[in-house]
Amino acid sequence: MPKRPTQAAATAAPAPLPGEVVRDDWTVVILAVMMFLAPALGVPTELMLQDTLKSIIVAMAVLSAALLFFLQMRGRREPLRWHGLLWLPLALLLYALGSMAWSHAYLGGVEAVRWFVFTLLLWLGLNTLARDRLAWLAWGVHAGAVGAALWAALQFWVDFDLFPQGPNPASTFVNRNFFAEFVVCTLPFSMLLLGRARASGSVVALAVSNGLIITTILMTGTRAALIALWLQLLVVWPLIAWRCRRQFAWPGWTLPVRVAAPLVLALTVLVLGLVPSANPKILVEERGAHALARAFTRTQSIGPRDYSLGVRMEMWRATLNIIQARPFTGVGAGAWESEVPLYQAEGSQLETDYYVHNEFLQLLAEYGLVGWTFLVLLFTYLIVSAGRTWKAATETEDAEALWRATLLCSLLALMVVSCIGFPWRMAATGALFALCLAGLAASDARLGHASPALAQALRWTPALRQAAIAVTCACIALALFITQRAAESERKIVSAAKIALAMSASGRPDDPRWRASREEMLRLVREGVAINPHYRKITPMVADELAKWGDWANATWIWESVLSSRPNVVAIISNAARGYSSTGQPDKALAMLERAKRIQPRAPSVRSLEVVLLGRAGKEAEALRLAKAALAAGVYDYDLVNALFVLASRAKEFALAEQAMALRVKDWPESQSSGQVRLGLMYATGMNDAAKARAAFRAGLAAAADPAERDKLLAQIPPPFRQEFTPTASLSPQASYTSSSSR
Repeated sequence: MPKRPTQAAATAAPAPLPGEVVRDDWTVVILAVMMFLAPALGVPTELMLQDTLKSIIVAMAVLSAALLFFLQMRGRREPLRWHGLLWLPLALLLYALGSMAWSHAYLGGVEAVRWFVFTLLLWLGLNTLARDRLAWLAWGVHAGAVGAALWAALQFWVDFDLFPQGPNPASTFVNRNFFAEFVVCTLPFSMLLLGRARASGSVVALAVSNGLIITTILMTGTRAALIALWLQLLVVWPLIAWRCRRQFAWPGWTLPVRVAAPLVLALTVLVLGLVPSANPKILVEERGAHALARAFTRTQSIGPRDYSLGVRMEMWRATLNIIQARPFTGVGAGAWESEVPLYQAEGSQLETDYYVHNEFLQLLAEYGLVGWTFLVLLFTYLIVSAGRTWKAATETEDAEALWRATLLCSLLALMVVSCIGFPWRMAATGALFALCLAGLAASDARLGHASPALAQALRWTPALRQAAIAVTCACIALALFITQRAAESERKIVSAAKIALAMSASGRPDDPRWRASREEMLRLVREGVAINPHYRKITPMVADELAKWGDWANATWIWESVLSSRPNVVAIISNAARGYSSTGQPDKALAMLERAKRIQPRAPSVRSLEVVLLGRAGKEAEALRLAKAALAAGVYDYDLVNALFVLASRAKEFALAEQAMALRVKDWPESQSSGQVRLGLMYATGMNDAAKARAAFRAGLAAAADPAERDKLLAQIPPPFRQEFTPTASLSPQASYTSSSSR
């Protein structure tokens, strides 16, 4: 009679849960390819945002992998896997769907789609990430990081401009912070591949590629990513190397390879890190001409006096106000950007930001009690998993420890950068988040951690397979439709914005040669808004340019379209009020003013709006009084100091007018040329001081950016003075006209 197994033997070899993948499964290959393509590919045109492409890649890859997975489950009746982690994104998904009924429906729908893809990816990984296939995923992640790093290095060194971007070097991510936050989370996979490599050639190649990845993180100077990098290199990876030394290949390396691996890695970082940048956009920042200097300068700059951190703290304070006011319900999934103006500190404006730059605060503000539950359970699970990984006692647990440590290290880096960024909302980084959790969940299943809180068996039948296939096909069709509409809307709106900026950059937007372009621009923006009336990131740019040209009617309807989706954005409300005032609709202008005052009565744009409207209504004395009070309180913007200059000039308070114009020129130096000419007009007509007028006119013309602007300013100068500044062979407006495609 066989002996009953002892408790130690049972612990040493737990039975895996059902749901082991079939051997010809290609799901992990698709996911690995996704993790390569999403960061490595970018859009070489401004007509689609970079993360839109990455979202398309991730969504279509996940849905395609799901369809393939369900198709190969033909005839299967054995259970698949479930894990308690899946309830966390599912809860956020259900909350997002529910919040569509009482909060911002569009933003809630976007969040619901995001958490659906996240949940599906997590479940697929749970059921397919066998331990031998985690290496496939690691190679996909590493290849994607290397591809993205190569683009970033080229942008840093030679101003490689294939991909439109903001702060350089951004690789294919439009913003260098987005790139750095992603690639620092991939580094654990890259380091694991290096430590597991056996052939000397592979060791050297991986040391060089890892050195390239580290160097590009240094190139960005992104402080959150640098903190995560130093934490990994100085603390976490030394601990992992010691704790999991038996799972690495490096103990079996020959002595020359053991010496070469760290030396090649260090030399790669040193040599590449000392190559100076030739990108003028990098050099003008004066944060270091090479990667090493940039990294050390940016690391040392971390502190409470940092400007960008100060802006983030303003957002965090407003978000804490939301959490305090709505601790249980939140404001609705994705609705932070729509609701935050109602919770900002008096006099502040944050409407240009769409995310909190802190994933945890944003989750709590939007999801309330559901968000609290998500974070508490997630962190509890990660802490318990880290403890279980460190204490691995059995042979089976020890075999899992290295992969678990790698996944946990990547998640630790993600949590660090999530404190001052929004990486969960970036397609590639969010996908990596889901896959890391999936890898841990699959490891739990292999270790036999079967409990309601962890891995469980999931009943599976042919009928469920058929339903899953049908739902997945419907999702793919819906995803294709959404992709087409989103791409078309983005293309039209971005094209309109490019035309508007090109017209403004020409200096003569009212020139007859722009007539056809202007009509095309208005057509594109109308069609783009009709497809997606909730797209507010670029649409207002068109309205702002129209307002500069004096086309207030078209500018106003665009601002109104934005307000129909984001009704609490004070800056847009103020702009719409100015539009109504300029088009002879004072009642609507005053209604907009009252609407803005209910939200932020002390905001600079609201103060300046009230001054402008009072002045246009003939109440100049009251307008001047309010402008003086705002200036004394330090609450002003460009429009307020400009209005104060006009009001003070008319009231013959010339010293105050000079003070207002001095502030305008100091805080908005691009307005120096027109400001000096306006000062000259005040000296000439108001003060009858020809000497001061002549000096101001001369300064204004000298500050003109180009001949077209100089000719325009010269036309404003009174004839008696104009002759002094007109050369005998001046260029005609037509001859001096130049066009530019960007501002």
